[in-house]
This record gives sequence, structure tokens and C-alpha cells, in this order.
Amino acid sequence: MKKMETIQIVNYGKMRLKKGQLKIQQMAFMLIAVTLFFVLIGLFLLTLQLEGLKNSATKLEEKNVRLLIDKIASSPEFYCGDSFEGEIDCVDLDKVMALYNNIDNYRGFWGVAKITIEKVYPKDYESILCTQTNYPNCGEIDLYSSNLKKGAQYSNFVALCRKEIISEEIYDKCELGRIFITNEDKTE
Repeated sequence: MKKMETIQIVNYGKMRLKKGQLKIQQMAFMLIAVTLFFVLIGLFLLTLQLEGLKNSATKLEEKNVRLLIDKIASSPEFYCGDSFEGEIDCVDLDKVMALYNNIDNYRGFWGVAKITIEKVYPKDYESILCTQTNYPNCGEIDLYSSNLKKGAQYSNFVALCRKEIISEEIYDKCELGRIFITNEDKTE
């Protein structure tokens, strides 16, 4: 005589499932849950990677702009050269004012949205914008400005030097200043 296999039937109200079907269904739900868990972990790790990449890009852009500030301050249009002895990171204000009058020839030359030079010390003429008529009795030179919507601004300290005549004698006058570069926002 053959033994008959007994099949266990699990009753869920109207739905009647055999025990084997129930185990397969449980396994399917577990596989889906484990898959969703690993997908969520993957999304979290991807978000962290993208955030790190974004921070790296921001730091690299900031480093490039700071190098650009040094490059602009050292360019022949700005740099003091041998005119002022012993000055490092020196901007010749007389050259800058000559450049101010011919800035249209340099549009797009440096690849920035705005260049501003500001006297930091002494604060004699703090908020007066420089023009040909009030130079050197001014505190800020708005050298170049494009139609900027928004962008990141970076700065660096420089020596602002110029030749000054007192009692028919020419001497070097240097003051502390900052050069500001506003970089165009390229995210739009």
C-alpha cells in the first residue's frame, strides 16, 4: 500500500494556499525587501559621492579663481614691476587708472564677471568710487563689470602703490588693498 501524502492547506479567509505556495510567497517578499534595502543603500552612497564631487568642484573652482586673482595682480596691466622696490603682490594704481580709461579693449580678456580694487588701509576715502577727477582721493575702483546675475566673489590682499609728488619730490606711496574677482555662476 502506498502512503498518501498529506497536503496541508492554510486557510486565510477566502484565500486558501498550500504550505509550499506560502513559503514561495514569503521568499518572494523577502527578496523584494532585501533588494529594496540594497537599492536604498546604493542611493545613499551615490548621494554621498555626488556631494563629495560637488564639494571638490567648488574647492577646485575657488582655487582656480584665487590663482586667477594672483595672475591678474601679476599681469603687466596691474603689476608694479621694478617701479616700486621690494613690493610683492603689488598693484600699480597709476596703471590701473590708465586701464580704467581703456577697459573696453579688455572686455572678456580675463574671463571674469567683475574686478574691483578697494583700499583697506588707510580708510581715508572708504566709500568714494575712483574716477579720473578724484584719483587718488578715493577708496574703490570698479574696474570691470559685466551684466552679472549672480556669482561667487573672491578676494586677495595686495599692496596698492602709486607715485606721489610732495614738495617737488617723487616718492612711492603704498597702501593696503584688496582685489575682488567675481566669477560668473555657470550652474544656470
